Amino acid sequence: MTQRKVLSGVKQKPYFAKADFVLYLSDSLKILSQLPENSIDLIFADPPYNLSNGGFTVHAGKRASVNKGNWDQSRGFKDDYDFHYKWLEACKRVLKPEGSLWVSGTYHSIYQCGHALQALGYHILNDISWFKPTASPNLSCRFFTASHETLIWARKEKKAKHIFNYDLMKNGKWPEDALKKEGLQMRSVWSILPPKKWEKVFGKHPTQKPVDLLKRIILASTNIGDIVLDPFTGSSTTGIAAIAFGRKFVGVDMESKYLDLSRKRIEELEGIISNIVKPSHAQKNIKKLIHKNDRASLKIKQTQLLP
Repeated sequence: MTQRKVLSGVKQKPYFAKADFVLYLSDSLKILSQLPENSIDLIFADPPYNLSNGGFTVHAGKRASVNKGNWDQSRGFKDDYDFHYKWLEACKRVLKPEGSLWVSGTYHSIYQCGHALQALGYHILNDISWFKPTASPNLSCRFFTASHETLIWARKEKKAKHIFNYDLMKNGKWPEDALKKEGLQMRSVWSILPPKKWEKVFGKHPTQKPVDLLKRIILASTNIGDIVLDPFTGSSTTGIAAIAFGRKFVGVDMESKYLDLSRKRIEELEGIISNIVKPSHAQKNIKKLIHKNDRASLKIKQTQLLP
């Protein structure tokens, strides 16, 4: 099923659409309810962590509030759980039988998501610890310093055969991860830095994920031409990685300022691809685009991912 056919039943006009990159300004439940069953290959979700509680953290060496907005405030255990259950239920309906879902979170939300996944009949494949080498210190000095997030990878049906590009994960080049040993199986602890400066040149989302993280997830669990959906797209790092590696993308968010940021990011990427990488060549040989960024100029370096 083509992306155009998948989206043909959505009554709302896209906020932005260009080729295989489509954004909706909406509640994700509303858009998900209009998609056909069994139509999406992969879903990556970074839902609200519900940790905006008036506390403080450290950012750029200075004390900063952890509050990100009303969307990140807890409504209490039951309401928070119901929220996660509903969006995960909606995602399961649209996933293909062999499709899979990744959800990211901290301890504030990930255990509720894990419970809801199991209650809905998903089959959990892995939990991944994303270790952040440069995590902010703990100001209270009463707890261990939080330096990781957890990602749960699950497939829609227990008996289905999900996509896992094992050889690429084992033998590909992953220089961003100090823990990955060349030629050995990829393990479930990933050491990846937070978003780099070039990823925030147009602005940033408060919970923005690094391109290196989404690149790995998309290359691990999709094939070229697959449809990737992010129901909490924010600044659309998921979409940037999807388009860079020949996938199709649908993103949904309730804040136009982050969709505007997404638009600027994808337009920059499309300019890079059209000027430097011929589409046919990109399809045949999976490439990694590494940006060497300063605000005055943008230099692009291409590196073959496969040995």
